[in-house]
Amino acid sequence: MKQRILSGAIAALATTLGSTAVFAHDESVTVWRLLVADQEASVVNVIDAVDKEVIDSFELSGPAALHRSSSGETVFAVQGATGVVSAINTGIAFHDHGDHADIDVSSPALLDVEFTGDRPAHFVEQQGYIAQWFDGEDTARFFTENAVLDGQSEVRTANIEAAHHGVAVPYQHHAVVSIPNAEDASQRPIGARVVDFEGNRIGEDVACPGLHGSAGSGSLYALACSTGLLIISTNNGTPEIEHLPYPESLPEGSASTLLGGKGLQYFVGNYGADRIVIVDPSQAEEGFQLVQLPTRRVHFTVDPIRARFAYVFTEDGQLHQVDVLSGELTQSLRLTEPYSMDGHWNDPRPRIAVAGDNIVVTDPATETLHFVNAERFEKVDEMALEGKPFNIVAVGGSGMSHGH
Repeated sequence: MKQRILSGAIAALATTLGSTAVFAHDESVTVWRLLVADQEASVVNVIDAVDKEVIDSFELSGPAALHRSSSGETVFAVQGATGVVSAINTGIAFHDHGDHADIDVSSPALLDVEFTGDRPAHFVEQQGYIAQWFDGEDTARFFTENAVLDGQSEVRTANIEAAHHGVAVPYQHHAVVSIPNAEDASQRPIGARVVDFEGNRIGEDVACPGLHGSAGSGSLYALACSTGLLIISTNNGTPEIEHLPYPESLPEGSASTLLGGKGLQYFVGNYGADRIVIVDPSQAEEGFQLVQLPTRRVHFTVDPIRARFAYVFTEDGQLHQVDVLSGELTQSLRLTEPYSMDGHWNDPRPRIAVAGDNIVVTDPATETLHFVNAERFEKVDEMALEGKPFNIVAVGGSGMSHGH
């Protein structure tokens, strides 16, 4: 009898220890990192957005525009002035398991993979497929995020007729590419076409005068034209393009920068110096909402977590919350001294990123990052960052960590 009791106690103890081990090693972890490019120095700083500490700094060949992949595992630094595109492993990787995602956290790293060419410009990524455009070349380059993470720099190319300031949108077996102005390739593109990687044109070209600006939202991708938006969808894996014209109710103007909504399917673009336009692609004329800003716009972004909101920073030093459903400015907060939009387009001015519960705004004039709580819409902290902190992206989130 005593032996059975003792055996039962040992079994219970073993079960308890086993459960304790599982809970000790399997826990929910939240990690957010900011990558901030300096506007003058050739450096990208990686910052722990929770502890507000610089984790690492990477020297590049020139100041960079930053583009994160949809997975957040990679950030690409496009250095237009020096003709280099560098890749940074953010050290945060998620693995989808259906009912939850695992998270692996490691040190960030500047990868050995580089892409060099004549005037790298627009970068587009969709579901791991990447198109890097070079303004001075007559082909667009395509590769995958997985290949870059594996240290491979092999690319596929698509002919674009002539070098011009355009864009390519990648798909698995096809691409949508801009069509240059045949009379003057230095002018904006005039349309878009679908091609495959054997050089074949798929379907008819679609007119898009003044093409500039692109973004994805959900299953759709949009290109901005002077006449409206081109909405790209896929049918059995082949891209199809439809023109969505600006309604007559809008004043004269057009968008030339687009962002795509996360969680809700919409696009937001500039529309004049002191306005933005919100577009619901499922509607026609009723799908366009014009939002008047108090002063000229400096930068804007969408909230990938609180899907209803976007944010705009204006030259009077204010950050504004925009309700994309009502098309209204719902809250405003003064963060910095004024930043005039007069001067060079690339002068150091604030940029916005969303990292979990925080909206983070760079302030290059004071060498500061401002942290705003997204729920309360109030400033909660700031961090000094030497130099001219300018372009910024955020990566991270929550997942299950299986420790050892």
